Amino acid sequence: MPGIAMLTLHHLEYSQSVRILWLLEELGADYQLKSYRRDPESNLAPDDYKALSPLGTAPVVTDGDLVLAESNAIIDYILDAYPDSALRPAPGSADRARHLFWFHAAQGSLMSTQMVSMVLTLLETRTPWPISALLKAIFGQVRKLFVNPRLDALFGQMEKDLAEKPFFGGDNLTAADITLVYPMFAARDKGAFELGYPNIGRWFDRVESMESFRAARAKDDRERITFRF
Repeated sequence: MPGIAMLTLHHLEYSQSVRILWLLEELGADYQLKSYRRDPESNLAPDDYKALSPLGTAPVVTDGDLVLAESNAIIDYILDAYPDSALRPAPGSADRARHLFWFHAAQGSLMSTQMVSMVLTLLETRTPWPISALLKAIFGQVRKLFVNPRLDALFGQMEKDLAEKPFFGGDNLTAADITLVYPMFAARDKGAFELGYPNIGRWFDRVESMESFRAARAKDDRERITFRF
């Protein structure tokens, strides 16, 4: 891998690090894979994983003395070593703006909104009654006024864009699709696309038919991609 000594992906099961696993397989990169299981009681990363990064979150890669976290930072770091890769459309290309939008919307809009929903659910389910009943009523309004409209707007734009071109990044697979894969599978697992969204459905079909994605799933070796709580 030019510009990278020997990359190690520290892969936590049911986590966002599946993005990096798919990226490395798509690039045909030479890398080491170290897999970790979640703690069976807390469902969090084990201590040896959390010790790698101050955040203690996935994904994490190491390259010599470098330790790097955050999905999009890792993707950019890896793609810097592949300047000719089509996974990051060049400035001036027809798909550049579309790629950039969805590459950053994955974390800045979709994942952040899903995290709000996850926190609300955790609070509802882990708070004793009768406080939990009050929280459900309050959080129901949060979902109605903020979470659901925001997700509906995102999925509507996705459906529109995927009617025009087959991938989020344009005519071909880009890092935008790769970084979206985790939150999109999380949304599908929760039934978000059951009432329509045929273009999004076809995107899933394209992704799941790709050799690199199948190779990543095989190395991940789990029945699903996303974490369930």
